[in-house]
This record gives sequence, structure tokens and C-alpha cells, in this order.
Amino acid sequence: MADRFPPDIDMDTPSIARMYDYLLGGKDNFEVDREACDVLLDRVPEVLSLANDNRAFLSRAVEYVASQGVEQFLDLGAGLPTVDNTHHVAQRTNPGARVVYVDNDPIVAVHGRALISDEGRTAFLHEDLRSAERILEAPETRRLIDTDVPVCLMAVSLLHCLPDEDDPFGAVRTLLDRLAPGSWVIFSHCVTDDPAAGDWITRKILSFGTPWGRVRSEREAAAVFQGLELVSPWSDDRDHGPRTVDCATWRHPERDPLTRPADPQVKLWEMAGVAVKR
Repeated sequence: MADRFPPDIDMDTPSIARMYDYLLGGKDNFEVDREACDVLLDRVPEVLSLANDNRAFLSRAVEYVASQGVEQFLDLGAGLPTVDNTHHVAQRTNPGARVVYVDNDPIVAVHGRALISDEGRTAFLHEDLRSAERILEAPETRRLIDTDVPVCLMAVSLLHCLPDEDDPFGAVRTLLDRLAPGSWVIFSHCVTDDPAAGDWITRKILSFGTPWGRVRSEREAAAVFQGLELVSPWSDDRDHGPRTVDCATWRHPERDPLTRPADPQVKLWEMAGVAVKR
């Protein structure tokens, strides 16, 4: 795939977007990405199911939010396009849905723009979460997103890629503050209840030379929902107290929501939730 991208793209350092693509069974990755994933899988095999469960969560969450009448989606850290991207899911449920994808990885930007066929209702920005003003004032965003009516802000499997010093949660809050009441947040974050396991993964990914943040605790990650109203994680809307859950169980039609994987040997999972700004 190397001949499809600009020559200044680093093909010698693993990319989180390309590693994720490999874990999902995609073809847009390099040998260095596959080798990095294999190192992680050897120690933490749940990384494979985690990636796939998280992708399935994204689809269920987008479908749910679109079913609530939301027509605008701002997908941060969108990653490489794959099957059932945000605009595919949203537009199946709500044909008028419009999506702006945002990612700071140049390969993602090039590939995303090449694959987007509906330029009337979708756009791809090569931009960074931490640049809220540039995201919201970009011509593509201004064409598709009206911040005076509800927007769904998506930060799925993103903030653990950013270090604490970059204030990733503050960056999300800055964007959310610019959005109208009634806006939604779809969120997931890699978490652990075993600090040693989280530290190992963080150190290992950083040792690849890959930009990365850290695996956080569930409590740390849940801070993104402060001041928001979480929706029920049950697929039938039963009220057992809205809360964050393992992404694999959020509104899954065949699983009850769990706050963490049932297997105590699993040390890593994606904490997930969907919430509304009132």
C-alpha cells in the first residue's frame, strides 16, 4: 500500500490508526504495525477482541443516537475507514445525517478523503482534537455542522492516545461547550483495574516510538461525562441506573451490561457510554 500515500509519511513507526486497522482485519497497515500488534497480543490477547468490540459499540451507539433524531455527527479520531463507518450507520437510520470526520494522522486523512463518496453530506478534516477552533471554523465543518442545533460529538477509543499534559478531557469539554443543548457524546476509553497491566501497555506502545497517552482507570475516564446525562446501557431502556459499562455490553441485544468483563483474568477493556448535554 506504500505507493498510495505521500512519500513524507513515516512507514517505519507503528501508527495507532494502522494498528487498529490490522486488529479489525483491514489491509491498510504495514509490517511494522502488524509486528507491534503481535507484541501486544502476546502479553495481552484481549487486545484483539477489544478492538472489534469497540467497533461494534460505535455502530450501536451511532444507530441509537441517529434514531433519536440527531442529524449531525463530529467523529474525532475517526481512524482509517472500514466497514460500516459512522456515516454509513447514521444515514441508514437517518438519511439526512451529516458527518465530519477528524483525524490528525496524515494517512487517515488521505485515505479517508479518497474513500468518501458522498461529499454532500460527509467531509474529512486533517486536524487535531486539541485544536477546537480550527475544527469548528473549518469550511467543511461550517458547511455540514450547525452548532446551534444538537450535534453528536464522538471520541471513541481516542483519549487514551493523548497524554495527560495535553489535557484531552479538557479538549473534549472545549468542543462540547460550543455545542447546543441536546447534543450527544459517544465515548469509549481503554481502562484497567490493574495498574501494572496498564503501565506495561503504555510503556510498550511508547517504546515503539508511537505517540500515545496512557491506559487510565475507569474513574479517570468517566470524568468526560461530568455534567452530562448518561443514557441507559440496556437495549430495552430499562432503568437500572445509567452508568458506564464495558463497550462489548453497551445496549447489546444479547448481553446484560457489565461494568467490566466477567472474566477476572481480563485486565483491559474499553469503558463506554453515551450521554446528553442538557
